[in-house]
Amino acid sequence: MSHSNGLSEDKFTELLTQVTEFRDREIAPYVIDWEKTRTFPANAIASAHELGLLGMEISPELGGLGMSFGQKLKVLDVLSEVSMPYAFSLVNSHNVAARLARHGTEDQKDRFLPDLLSGNKLGSTALTEPDAGSDFSSISTQATREQDGWRLNGEKAWITNAARSTVIVAYAQTEPGARARGIASFLIDGTQEGFERVAPYDLIGSHAIGTGGFRLNDYFTSHADLLAPAGEGFSAALATINEARTYVASMCCAMVEASLRTSVDYASKRESFGRPIIEHQGLSWQLARVANQLEAARALTAKAIMVIEKEDSEAAILPAAHAKKFATEFVEPALTACAQAMGANGLKEESLLGHRLTAARVANYVDGSTEIMTDRIAKTLRNTYA
Repeated sequence: MSHSNGLSEDKFTELLTQVTEFRDREIAPYVIDWEKTRTFPANAIASAHELGLLGMEISPELGGLGMSFGQKLKVLDVLSEVSMPYAFSLVNSHNVAARLARHGTEDQKDRFLPDLLSGNKLGSTALTEPDAGSDFSSISTQATREQDGWRLNGEKAWITNAARSTVIVAYAQTEPGARARGIASFLIDGTQEGFERVAPYDLIGSHAIGTGGFRLNDYFTSHADLLAPAGEGFSAALATINEARTYVASMCCAMVEASLRTSVDYASKRESFGRPIIEHQGLSWQLARVANQLEAARALTAKAIMVIEKEDSEAAILPAAHAKKFATEFVEPALTACAQAMGANGLKEESLLGHRLTAARVANYVDGSTEIMTDRIAKTLRNTYA
C-alpha cells in the first residue's frame, strides 16, 4: 500500500488550524445533541469535504490532499479531542475512497471517487457479520458467480456508517469451506435492489459512528464491481488493519490528552484547604500517572506510524497490536482519573468526559478486540524474545 510523503510543514500547519476551526464550528456545538437524539450526523461528515478531509491520503491528481499517514492521524487527533465517533466515521468513509484510489479500476474510480470526495455519498467497509467478527475468514455471506457477474446473499453487522453509506466495500465467500482462499471483495451500491438496510443499533453512546448492518438478498453485482478477486480479498483487508489499529490508538491518546488538559486546568484553579487542589499529592499523583501512560501510548503509536510509513505491512503487525492494546487498556481508567480530579463537575455533559468514555469502550472492539491484540503479541513471543 503506497503512502505519500505528505504536505509541506507550512501547508500542513495551516491546514491543522483550519481543521481546528472547522471542528469548533461544525462539531463541538452539536456533539451532545447528536448523542441525546441518537443522530448520525451525515451532513456534518459530508461537510468535511470543504477542507478536503474526505480525501486526506489520496493523491492531488485524483482530487485528494496527498497527506502522509502520520499527517492523517494528526487530523484525526484534532477531531477526536471533541468527538472520536465523528472522526472514526469520517476516516472510514475516507478509507473506502483511498482503497479505490489505490486499487480500483479506472472505471471504478470514475464512478465512485467524485461522490465520495465531495461527500455526496458516504462509504463503509463491511467485513463483520452477526456470527463472524475477529475470525474474519469464517464469513458466510455468499457470492455465487453468474454469466454477467455475481449474486450476493448474506448479512453484515457492526458496520461503521451503515446508517447512511451507499458506497460499500463488502467481503463475501466465493467458495464455501475455502475460508481465506475464497474471500473476495465487491463494491456495493446501497440504493440498489437487493440491498436492505438494518436500523442503526441502539448503543450506549457514540451514535455519530452510525453503526448498523444490512442484508444482501439476491443482490446482483456486475464483474465491473469486483474489487479484489477470490484469494486476494482477505489479504487486502488485512493490509489495512494495521493502519486502522494505529489510528484507533492515536485517537485514544487524543481523548486522554484533551481530558488531561481540562482536568489540570480545573485543578489549578479550584482551591481547597487554602491551595489549588493540584498541589495535593493524592490528586497530582493520579494525574501524573495518566501523563506517564499517555507518553508511553504516544511512543508506541509513533513506532507503529514509522513502520507503516515504510510500506512494510508484515513488520507493522506487531507494533500496531502493541499500540492498540496499550492505548485501549489505558484509555478508560485514564479518563476516569481525569473525571475524578474534577469532582462532581466531571459528570457534566459539557466536559465531554462521558462522551469520551463511551468512545473508549468502542475502541476496545473496533479493528480487532483487545483480546485479539493480546493474542497477536503472544504469537510473536518466541520469535521476538527466545
